[in-house]
Amino acid sequence: MAIHITRVYTRGGDKGKTSLVGGARVDKDCGKLESYGTVDELICLVGTARTVIAMDAAALNAGADDARSAGHEMETGLRRVQNRLFDVGSILATPAGQPYPGMPEIADADASDLETEMDRMQASLEPLNSFVLPGGTLANAALHQCRAVCRRAEREILRLSREEAVDARLLKYVNRLSDYFFVMARYAARKAGAAEYLWEYGATKPKPARSAAEKAPSRKTTIPRKAAPKNGPAKTKTDAKISAKRPRPR
Repeated sequence: MAIHITRVYTRGGDKGKTSLVGGARVDKDCGKLESYGTVDELICLVGTARTVIAMDAAALNAGADDARSAGHEMETGLRRVQNRLFDVGSILATPAGQPYPGMPEIADADASDLETEMDRMQASLEPLNSFVLPGGTLANAALHQCRAVCRRAEREILRLSREEAVDARLLKYVNRLSDYFFVMARYAARKAGAAEYLWEYGATKPKPARSAAEKAPSRKTTIPRKAAPKNGPAKTKTDAKISAKRPRPR
């Protein structure tokens, strides 16, 4: 498909509509736009991850023991992913059942390629005994953000598939891609020699802090009792009346 852009703004979307491939006009918040709009967001985040990895190249390459550096491997893989995601976006932006000449396709081999790359990276990683927390290196955090947005893209595509026909290979590829980002995030941290932060289950969470009122010692209010007279309890007026009405023994 030939693309020729001379001016970015067209004013055609000022009223909340945009054009699909082929010219059909749709609302900008329709399911189709949400799906490939989220894919577009993911493409941007992959670009961020590529940039961060390039900036961290010195640290990432320190642990590489093959001819190609770990940073170069990841950058190459992510650039390939960006191109495939553009293909996914183009397919989603095309009206269902209306393919155009030269329209790209996502094949089963694309998901298989991701699996091959994951197996290669996984070979240098320790097994997990808990869920991991993003962080430790910029590359790790950026790749985990790619993973999370990739899952959202998958949900949007699945939602769209209930409205119109969507090639099942798209869902398969995007599903596998989120796993790819997860493994690469761990791989990036490993190659940088960074610690991996694991989720600490609720049993280790700190106890909630007590308020000042709760910390203060409790004071029990006691009601003093009147001491009884030595000759017995004092008689009340009622007791005196009852005594007056009783007959005296003869």
